[in-house]
Order: sequence, then structure tokens, then C-alpha cells
Amino acid sequence: MPTYNRMKTQTIPGLEIKVPKATAFAYETDPMMLKSHQVCVVVGKRGSGKTLASVNLMNRMKYDRVFVISPSVHSNRAMMDMLKIDPEDVYDVDDLDSIDDIKAKIDAERDDYERYHEDMKKYREFMKKIHSDESIFSLDEDALMSFYRNGKFQKPVHKWNGRRPHMAVLFDDAMGSQLFTKGVRKLSKLSIYSRHLGQLKEGGALGVSLYFLVQSWKAQVGGLTKAIRNQATSLIIFKTANEKELQDIQESCGGEVSRDTFHGVYNKATDGEHNFLLVDMHYKKDVHPSPYRKNLNEFIVPDDFLKH
Repeated sequence: MPTYNRMKTQTIPGLEIKVPKATAFAYETDPMMLKSHQVCVVVGKRGSGKTLASVNLMNRMKYDRVFVISPSVHSNRAMMDMLKIDPEDVYDVDDLDSIDDIKAKIDAERDDYERYHEDMKKYREFMKKIHSDESIFSLDEDALMSFYRNGKFQKPVHKWNGRRPHMAVLFDDAMGSQLFTKGVRKLSKLSIYSRHLGQLKEGGALGVSLYFLVQSWKAQVGGLTKAIRNQATSLIIFKTANEKELQDIQESCGGEVSRDTFHGVYNKATDGEHNFLLVDMHYKKDVHPSPYRKNLNEFIVPDDFLKH
């Protein structure tokens, strides 16, 4: 094979790649938390602790609004209460219109956000005129009617105090459902475009994070599609006796380390009851020593990862 150690390079001025301000991770999260937005896949057999782990993670991600597509919300009521889920944001797994309804609600959040900021601009202009030397009779009547309430002028209000709402969708116990069979193309499309939902006039989008809780990484029918698996930004993996499944997962997310090292990390993380391996494929390299964790609170730093 030819060697290239004697090659020369020559820089072309002015053609450097420039990264735009808007990024795939538009929301600030706590230093030890994952970036947002997420497409998180949680894999574990029944009773492994998938829901408990996911709800704890989502709670620490500080979502303002969580949509749930699951048949088991009521049986997990105590855990779901942690996420303060509105009953109107809970959907059945066989409801093929659920994705469209959630997208419409995200657009409505976008409209409320943009309306608030437009109204705040009008309010500031109106109050400036109120405190100027202009005659009160020159003031806009519509503005007077909009801002004068209960005997005084009041600022516009917004449910999230002018913030972009941080939102997520949780899919739990949905494998084999109508949504994962007849509606699978719609589901795959959602995973691809999730961070672009609720596009804003100012640029960017509200977006939404997705959490898929499944019993197997792959299925012949009614499971995660390749499109969803390829969009994953993080994985939570519980103990499995299926070596082929573990190999498939390793090939999807173990590029930073060798196969043997990945298995070592996995064995260390899943040792004990209800423990799991968290793989963060877009980890915060400035503050996180590794993309691997045992549960949420213990980083695992393999030797050959340190060599990179």
C-alpha cells in the first residue's frame, strides 16, 4: 500500500467551515445532564426498570411539557407525576392520529411563544408613548383594549414566561402497537425531523426530544426501525442474555472503543439488579470524562478511550 507521510498541504484562505449559531442542541441543560434535543432509546426486558430510569432522566432534563404514548400510564402514576403530565397529553398506542396531534400542539406552543414576543414589543412601544408627552387621545385604541385590564395596564403573559418551552415525547410499552406497525412511517419521520418541529420566524425551532422504551433493540415487525435507531443520540441498556442484540448495539454506538472494551463497560455498568449502561453519543467533552455511565451518576472511563 502507498504511504502518504510525505504529503504537503496548502491552506486556502477564506474557505474555512463556519458553524452557525443555531445547533442541533438548542436548550441549555445542567452540566452533568445530556444535551438537548435527545432521541434516547431505552432497551430492557419487562421489569428491568426502563420506566423508572427514563422518568428520572427526563425529570432531570427539566422538560416543561411531556407527551406520553403508552397503555400503562395509570399503573405508573407515581412515576409519571414526577413529570407533571397533563391528561390531555396522554395518548393510546393504537391512536394513529397521536403524532399529528402532538405536532399540532408543538406548533401551538410556537404560536404562543411568537405571539407573546410580538405583544411584548407592542407593549413596550405603548408604554413608551404613555410616558411621553403625546396626548392620550393619540394612543392606539386596540393597544388600549389589549393592555388595560382590571383597572391598570398589564404586560402580556406567557405560560413559560417568554422561554421556548422544552418538550419531550415518551413512548412506553408501544412495541407491536398500531403506531409501531401501520403508523411506523410516520413514527420514523418524526424521529428524523423531531428537532425541526415548531419552526420559528426568527430561525431555529422549538423541537422535541423523543424517548423510546423498548424490550428489544430490533424486531421483525412492530419495533424500532433502522431510521429511529440511526437517529439515537443516547442509549440506556439493561442486562440482556441476547448476545446478538448486544453485538448489534455495540456496532451502533461502540465506535469510540473496541468490541472487548465495550463489553467490559457494559458488564461493569449492568452488574447488580436494575442497573444500566448509559451511552451518550454527544456527550459534553468539556465537562464529561466519558460517554459511558453506570446509571446516571457514575462515569465509566475505559483505558483505551483515554488513549484517543
